[in-house]
Amino acid sequence: MPNTATIPPAYRAVMRLTGPYIRGWGRLEVSGLDAIPESGPTLLCGNHDSYWDPLAIGNAAFPRRQIRALAKASLWDVPVVGTVLTHAGHIPIDRGKADRGALDRAAAELREGACIGVFLEGTRSLGRPLRARSGLAHLAMQVPEAQIVCARVNGAVDLPRLVVRPSVSVEFFRPQGGGLQPGEEAQAFCQRLLDEIREGAPREIAGRKRRKAAARGELTPMPE
Repeated sequence: MPNTATIPPAYRAVMRLTGPYIRGWGRLEVSGLDAIPESGPTLLCGNHDSYWDPLAIGNAAFPRRQIRALAKASLWDVPVVGTVLTHAGHIPIDRGKADRGALDRAAAELREGACIGVFLEGTRSLGRPLRARSGLAHLAMQVPEAQIVCARVNGAVDLPRLVVRPSVSVEFFRPQGGGLQPGEEAQAFCQRLLDEIREGAPREIAGRKRRKAAARGELTPMPE
């Protein structure tokens, strides 16, 4: 069994506060939880369509593992939020820059056995096909013993809706092509993972913007 005693109180509190809403109202369905190692260096990567994705993935994995997310540094500027993120063990990163400090810190945490979470697209898709960022590959190079796990999230964009009840699902799985292969370029590796995740997680837009995009034929329909 995982050593859940090491999970920070702030992380536990966030999961317990958001869990009833995501699991209850959101009807969270979790599959493939066994794909996440109970301990040891782990790199977890997922698709990103909603602000709720980190909480959906965190709740799906809790209490098996704490996920220490590489999150955009601007979140630390928000009162209270930054304090909670720090005490929950997350790592700020300046997106759009080569933030070596954040990656080095994440690599150090990995070596100590942490599970580091990365959104391959770097930001919410908003229905756009985005190119995968290469940060996860650099972490995999620095800590080659880290296990690679993918997280496929569907339905989290509907969590803020209070009229129509959402159906949220998180699927964990190991990539078919394995981890970083000899000679595989960093960006190509991350794009391979993102493409596999997106095979079962069409890009989504929340609210009225999604309806307008669907009317223009810009979104891939969700599978039945």
